[in-house]
Amino acid sequence: MCPVPNPLNCGLGQDAESFDRMCDEYPYFNYNSSRKTHILILATTRSGSSFVGQLLNQHSDVFYLFEPLFHVQSTLIPHLSPSRYAVERRVMLGASRDLLRSLYNCDLYFLESYIKPQPANHTTDKIFRRGASKALCSTPVCDAFSPSEGNIEEGDCVRKCTSLNLTLAVESCRERRHVAIKTVRIPEVSDLKALIEDPRLNLKVIQLVRDPRGILSSRIETFRDTYRLWRIWRATGRKPYNLDLTPFTTVCDDFLNSVSTGLSRPPWLRGRYMLLRYEDVARNPLQKIKEVYEFLGLSMEKNVVDWIHNNTRGNNDASAKHKYGTLRDSAANAESWRLKLSHDIVDYTQTVCQHILDELGYKAVSSPEELKNMSVSLIEDKTFTPFL
Repeated sequence: MCPVPNPLNCGLGQDAESFDRMCDEYPYFNYNSSRKTHILILATTRSGSSFVGQLLNQHSDVFYLFEPLFHVQSTLIPHLSPSRYAVERRVMLGASRDLLRSLYNCDLYFLESYIKPQPANHTTDKIFRRGASKALCSTPVCDAFSPSEGNIEEGDCVRKCTSLNLTLAVESCRERRHVAIKTVRIPEVSDLKALIEDPRLNLKVIQLVRDPRGILSSRIETFRDTYRLWRIWRATGRKPYNLDLTPFTTVCDDFLNSVSTGLSRPPWLRGRYMLLRYEDVARNPLQKIKEVYEFLGLSMEKNVVDWIHNNTRGNNDASAKHKYGTLRDSAANAESWRLKLSHDIVDYTQTVCQHILDELGYKAVSSPEELKNMSVSLIEDKTFTPFL
């Protein structure tokens, strides 16, 4: 059995360098995963990552985990000091990298360090969004559904599969040839350099980006309390004096830093990095997922194609309206923010995010009329070739 270290003994009272060194000395789960492809969807909140994650989750040979770093964040954040942000950010990233390395090695027991209450007999009902993973809702982990039931609803999985047995989850992970993880909790691709260069892993990163104006619009709709002042600005046309712009400007800064790194093609990213615009996936999901699969070395399966056809037409109002749902009219959704944001908010966001808009091929608008003219797309045709 793999010894499970306690993350709270690792680095919180020490400098970040000590933390990284200690975490690198953890005993790893003794399992040879060299045959596997390890996939990371690197994204930010409300960028379409749940949708893209599901495009990988549907593959029968992919073991998919939805936001496992949520558990790291929820465990460590109460202990972090805003006054030591730079150091504490390294602590968070060190813990995140260590967990990712373990999960890619099918050592799901490592998660137990971050779950409260501590799982008994490696069984827990506290795994975040467990139902978003097909592998965690099907045999050998759960036998509540027959193999013929291709599209298992997340709520049905949580209700019928009850607690998650991590030992069975490890078995499921070992049986599949690929492990895919989605996260919005790693700011930049450079934060993954140690994992990408780790010879024990075969890590490939899909960096998912979206027009920052679309991200902002989606966050205003979804996180009503956090973005309350933005909602006031949108409703009144007056920017609140105490509006905290940091959560939004950070998105543009992280995008610019990460994309600049990726597109500069450093040797350590060769064959390991693909830049993907959400809007391209939304407008042409089948073509883009074929390109993603080709980069990852995955075969295109019929059930993946069927899922795309069934989940990109917006033919289910209830699911399309769910804030974390994946069923939607994806093409229409790509630029729907233009009908929801006022021109003054858009004008401001274009100013603070100008460089990344230009880099990613998103056109600025100069008038309310241009903003609302949906017959003219603001998405330039731009090709981002994977670095092979």
